[in-house]
Amino acid sequence: MLLGAVFEREVRFAPRARGLFIGRAIYAGSLLAIIATCWLVLTGTQSISTVGDTARFGATLMRTLAPLQLTLAVLAAAMTAAVAVSVEKDRRTLELLLLSRLTERELVLGKLAASLLRVLLMLLSAIPVFGLAALFGGVTVPQLVRLFVVTTAAALAAASIANTVAFWKDTTFQAVAITAFALVAWVVLGEAIVSWQGPAIAAQLSPARAMFAALAPAGGGLLSFLGVCLAVIAGTNLLAIRRVRAWNMAREARRAAQARAQAGPASRRPARQVWANPVLWREICTNAYGRTIVIVRLAWLLLFAAAVAGVMAEARADRPDRFAVAVAVIPMALASLLAVTALAVTSITTERDRGSLDLLLVSDLEAKEFIWGKLFGVLVVAREVVLLPLLLCVALVASGVASLENGLYLVLGTAILLFFAAVLGIHVGLSYPSSRRAIGVGLGTIAFLFIGVATAMRIMVAFGSSFELQLAPFLAVIVGGAIGLYAALSARNPSPAIGWASALLPALTFVGITGFLQGNTLQVLLVAAVAYGFATVALLVPAIGAFDLLTGRTTAGE
Repeated sequence: MLLGAVFEREVRFAPRARGLFIGRAIYAGSLLAIIATCWLVLTGTQSISTVGDTARFGATLMRTLAPLQLTLAVLAAAMTAAVAVSVEKDRRTLELLLLSRLTERELVLGKLAASLLRVLLMLLSAIPVFGLAALFGGVTVPQLVRLFVVTTAAALAAASIANTVAFWKDTTFQAVAITAFALVAWVVLGEAIVSWQGPAIAAQLSPARAMFAALAPAGGGLLSFLGVCLAVIAGTNLLAIRRVRAWNMAREARRAAQARAQAGPASRRPARQVWANPVLWREICTNAYGRTIVIVRLAWLLLFAAAVAGVMAEARADRPDRFAVAVAVIPMALASLLAVTALAVTSITTERDRGSLDLLLVSDLEAKEFIWGKLFGVLVVAREVVLLPLLLCVALVASGVASLENGLYLVLGTAILLFFAAVLGIHVGLSYPSSRRAIGVGLGTIAFLFIGVATAMRIMVAFGSSFELQLAPFLAVIVGGAIGLYAALSARNPSPAIGWASALLPALTFVGITGFLQGNTLQVLLVAAVAYGFATVALLVPAIGAFDLLTGRTTAGE
């Protein structure tokens, strides 16, 4: 069998079919809620009287749903593939798979197919919803077919990249960070080609441009894009199949050599001074996240240089294109938030998977020492990921694209969001005993908050001009988002503070969006500081106060 026992193992021990059904139903229901919201916004602000009006609504609606689905599919496929392999390494079960009679092909392709299963089911559940949206007009069946083909090909390519990177790198954070860098670089490269060669050439390489080309009546350039995706899929998987044992068996040989060196006489090992907070010392002064994390830092430096080059190119223009500046800044900011969240989550889950968390819990460490040590350790280890988005905001001011006041607002707002992402990762890592679920909830929460914000902004700009009239249609989305956040964040430690944070985040985010679109930048900063600052405190205080319960030191009855 081509996929072999690995695929069967992953599917058999996956969550129950009921859970998969609920997840797909939630996704389809969210798409239906977006359609209903768009219709209510349109009818509340404009008059719909002809077939042409509904056709224009259908075309605009599809341009809102398609980027959302492409982003979620690519992120879900990539992160699921990366985590599926990295968790095996953290639990030291990959060695058992390598020592078995499994071939390299069965191991690599089995892992890839199992991680893609949920994403493909998500796309299948969206087909009826997109078909319903097409009933408004403005979109034909061939356009929908092209859209789903492009989305599936991009998701397969992203998962193949993540699968190969995860087999190559040591830790979950390295795999997730390099995968995020590769995906952002893919998008940035496509937008750079737009300015050099035009949209037609970019549609042959960029998934975002290919998606919009698929929705165009002609749909040109898609065969070239599918060929590029096929080359990426074949090349990355062949590389992983050829090198999987060399990468991982060499790593095990290095670990054995290090263990023998450490078992030598104590006189050969110079003593190191441990800080007052041993957790913080271990995070910063040891190779807790792998020896080759320098590759992650170099990748982010390259990404930062590309973003600055894009900003400077627009600054030299007579009329800088704000969309082009956003393309240069936003992907890096979102990737940084995802990377910080992944590092914070894995700083907890890796300890649990390797059994070292139990050793820490039987020591005399206090809860605040552990939490603050992990939190500041994450920010220091990911210093390039944290500092480069802040420097990018400074570059916007230096290039004249943003004023000094707005640049200060950007720096403060970005710092608040990055700290929130780190605290969220620590909280989720403590709340969920399963590594895959913890990483999925952490990254999914960031994606929901910020990709959802982008979708809401798109709806406001495309379907209405009066923001006051749009509050009522968005109320259902706000309430649904609050319920989903509370369910995700209060899994093992429900508290009134987390309830209030879950209720306020979607509502205040809506207020921040309206303030941004109306040009009230100070209002946006104040709303972000209140919303995400309170959410940070609401997650941090229970993490310290209920540390013993979350980590299993004690039970609720004790």
